[in-house]
Amino acid sequence: MVLMVLLLGGLIILDIRFGTVRITLSDMIRHLAGTRDLTEQQLIILTRFRIPRVCTALLAGAALPVCGLQMQTLFRNPLAGPYVLGISSGASFGAALVVLGTGASGLLSGWSLAASAWMGAGLVMLLLLFVSFRIRDGLTILILGIMFSSGLSAVISMMQYFSQADALKSFVIWSMGSLGNTTGKNLGVMAWTILPFLLLTMSYSRVLNGLILGEDYAVTMGIRIRRSRTMILASTSILAGTVTAFCGPIGFIGIAVPHVVRFLIRRSDHGILLPATMVTGMVVLVFSDLISQLPGTDRILPINAVTSLIGIPVVIWLVILNRKARAI
Repeated sequence: MVLMVLLLGGLIILDIRFGTVRITLSDMIRHLAGTRDLTEQQLIILTRFRIPRVCTALLAGAALPVCGLQMQTLFRNPLAGPYVLGISSGASFGAALVVLGTGASGLLSGWSLAASAWMGAGLVMLLLLFVSFRIRDGLTILILGIMFSSGLSAVISMMQYFSQADALKSFVIWSMGSLGNTTGKNLGVMAWTILPFLLLTMSYSRVLNGLILGEDYAVTMGIRIRRSRTMILASTSILAGTVTAFCGPIGFIGIAVPHVVRFLIRRSDHGILLPATMVTGMVVLVFSDLISQLPGTDRILPINAVTSLIGIPVVIWLVILNRKARAI
């Protein structure tokens, strides 16, 4: 944990420093000490773009892996993640209704996109909560979530096929993911939404410890299964839906990071796994953002492409390990 925190601090400094306009660490220290002021251009870039982008990476990097850890524990499935239940597809469907349905690509910025993505994610969350009240089997709920995701993805594909070229281009760019669109009040709303639910998840570490051994064992510990499942699904939906609303879909972080943390610390206690997963997720997403900036160039890669390239080898490694374990 100490090494991860130190690594995170170094990555944050590098992520703030690199860009088309150079701002060195010594310049920032002198500015804070009052011995030398930054230029107006440097100050605007630092306060309006780079610092909000890093804060967004920290929030999203903490939220998505926690969602994945909760889903993998609840369903006892190593490949479960925050988007396997259809939350990301629901948020994308809400955005598609605004952008592709109306052809108003200008609505892609601001609160209209976030609100529509929230509503789409909330719709899927309500469907999953309704199903969870009637079905106890976690695997069945997981399969239904995949079906919801596939159905919404099919509807989005049809909307893309019949949409106008400008709206289609805007939606495709949004679907690639970006950490640089959340500034000002939007960043405040994102923080006030994510932070309370991260604290709520931390308070559920005992429940998650019971669920990892199965629902029958959890009942003997006095855990209310239906209530706990509802809270876990609700917190996962809100965390993943909020990140998708403001940053677009960011894949593989939720699936890969929890397994990396388990491999590094070799603990099953969620009181340790949860904070370690948050810090590691922050490290991975800040590092991904740094890579996406392509230091030394004026080009920026989509964050979803970078996280996918990082996460895919981890998922492949996980599948190979599972096959070896079954062979033994």
